[in-house]
Amino acid sequence: MSDRIEAKVTHSFRASPERVFDAFVDPALARRWQVAWLRRSGQVGRLTRSELDPRVGGSFAFADEREGGEASHWGKFLALDRPKKIAFTWIVDESEVDDPGEVTLIIEPEPNGPGCVVTLYNGMDAQWEDWLPQTEKAWMAMLCGIEDVIERRDIPTTLNA
Repeated sequence: MSDRIEAKVTHSFRASPERVFDAFVDPALARRWQVAWLRRSGQVGRLTRSELDPRVGGSFAFADEREGGEASHWGKFLALDRPKKIAFTWIVDESEVDDPGEVTLIIEPEPNGPGCVVTLYNGMDAQWEDWLPQTEKAWMAMLCGIEDVIERRDIPTTLNA
């Protein structure tokens, strides 16, 4: 195994840990937060693929159009411990199949309120070190996209958003 680095982002939600967990793994809601994620990331393309089999060992695949072509993201779920933890492999390039990144979301109740705090860790090969700020920005956009869906902001329900 190669040297590893880690991206880390934290986001507070007004929603309960259960709602945040469910929004992440529900296939219908996932399509919506993926569209929100694209918008928050400044992408002008559209979601072209959204497949989610939310069980340990189950896989997922997301793809969207971008200026340079299609961007694909895929992996397998490693842990689904509702409402505390979600872990999965994260692959964005065929070269990573044998040494995928690993993403873990830790969902904790807000100590002084009804919401929760999500901390996302993305362990990846050290070759991506120059991409660490962009990676953290993208993960934060994803968490904010999930929040958009939970808060019922205007997010289309179709893939061709």
